[in-house]
Amino acid sequence: MIKSLLASLLLPLSVLAVPTPGPDGTYTLSAPGITAKFIAYSAAITSLVVSDRNGVKRDIILGYDNGSFYPVDPNHPDYGAVPGRYTNRIANHTYEIDGTRYFTEANDGNGTLHSGLNGWSRRTWNVSEVTNSSITFTIRDEGNSSLGFPGLVLGKVTHTITANTWSTKLSAKAVEHKTPIMLTTHPYWNLDAFANPATDLVLNHTLSLPFGERMIGIDGTTQSTGALPKVKKGGVNDFVSKPKQLGASMSDPDWVGNCGSSFGCSGYNNQWIVDRGGPGQDKPIATLSSDWSGIKWDLYSDQAGVVVYSCYWMGGKFPPQHLNF
Repeated sequence: MIKSLLASLLLPLSVLAVPTPGPDGTYTLSAPGITAKFIAYSAAITSLVVSDRNGVKRDIILGYDNGSFYPVDPNHPDYGAVPGRYTNRIANHTYEIDGTRYFTEANDGNGTLHSGLNGWSRRTWNVSEVTNSSITFTIRDEGNSSLGFPGLVLGKVTHTITANTWSTKLSAKAVEHKTPIMLTTHPYWNLDAFANPATDLVLNHTLSLPFGERMIGIDGTTQSTGALPKVKKGGVNDFVSKPKQLGASMSDPDWVGNCGSSFGCSGYNNQWIVDRGGPGQDKPIATLSSDWSGIKWDLYSDQAGVVVYSCYWMGGKFPPQHLNF
């Protein structure tokens, strides 16, 4: 170990230096059947190009063509980002640890979303290592840099590209104090790459959640209630009985309000629990596919939940394409 360390210290600085991004502000990684681009801002993936059934290359993740637009985007939809230190929602912008109550920033009604307006998806990470197949980002998150989150946290994200596969390893360590930590990636998918002449939506995509028998209960404003309801068989949220298209339940009375009854949110902005146990543990926790493009995406994860968002809140503010900024 000492010899290896000494050897690395003696390497020329040019070898140790991290390369700069390309002219578009991104780092590009490629492997057979796949090309991906990443940026240091929010440790995000900005592009993922694969071939459809006819061999046509399709960019199936939403993002901006110029990496410099992400920090200044006034809408901040978290395209491809790594939110943190606590992703998703904290109800009533408060929580308790060891008898002490903490209050976080209310940036989502009366709740907190993605740790507030200074979460990890709004910061530029350090580019710590770049290889032919991977890129590693790190972040030093001081206590209360996001309101109400105590103690220093050291975060690390490694994106790796291999044949037909994008994988991400996320880790974070609380150094000084107990604190909430929950990490994820935040890509928006369109497996037709907005090239389907019949629709620019993903309601024709087929989703399977083979372990999704329960959900995180939400109130009318999408804040967590603490309940863990079972999915109603054949209902709007049933992707476990059999795969179905995302828009298959649009005629169900529960479709409107499913992702927030107080706002009439239609579709999905919900979290399913991954109830592992029994046969089939090597299966993906989610599969999304498009009959039009022939592209299929399998999600494998060791995490306990998966969120599906059908973009009700995107509205007309976010043009449906890989955006040319």
